[in-house]
Amino acid sequence: MTAPLLLYGTALRRAAAGTPARIDLVPQVRVGPVRSLDAAAWSQLRPGDLGLLRRCRGATLDVGCGPGRLAAELARRGQDALGVDISPEAVRQTRRRGAAAVHGCVFGPLPREGGWRAVLLADGNVGIGGDPQRLLRRCADLLHPRGVVLVEVEPPGVRSWQAQVVLRHGDRTSAAFPWAGVGADDVADLARRSSLRVRLLWTEAGRWFADLSPR
Repeated sequence: MTAPLLLYGTALRRAAAGTPARIDLVPQVRVGPVRSLDAAAWSQLRPGDLGLLRRCRGATLDVGCGPGRLAAELARRGQDALGVDISPEAVRQTRRRGAAAVHGCVFGPLPREGGWRAVLLADGNVGIGGDPQRLLRRCADLLHPRGVVLVEVEPPGVRSWQAQVVLRHGDRTSAAFPWAGVGADDVADLARRSSLRVRLLWTEAGRWFADLSPR
């Protein structure tokens, strides 16, 4: 078995070099289909990103920033943005795109705790750690009292789930790690249990997002 971070870093490097970089996210129990991801799609703005970025008003923390397309676009616009990722390769690519980034975990110490006006959880990153309630409570602690957590969720009708998953890239499979998915139908209850509330649920380009604020 390969460490998940090594497999993820390999896919990011291949995507940056312009070679195929498909990753499959495979739950170890039957909680839904295999989710196929394209690491190359994280390297440039995706349909739906602009509506998400418009809601980033003030200092923004991009949690699980990957190769940094969102943090880099905010920086290009002159906004204060910081990416954080546990993958060294993701942090390197984010910095190469001109954005600030730190190598670390959202559950560890981070700069400006309690002062972020927006915290981003895009591209399924609400699944980080396999416990969305714990993650959203942590994000609430990172926020300015008037800040927002901007979360990408699954479409209505898709069930939320928590499971051990593996990554598959080419002929390699990673060790298992915890992950989760949150459906739009469940986000209001999840927010309430995380000391947040849903201000807005919206869809753009086939993607679904929630704007959460402190209660």
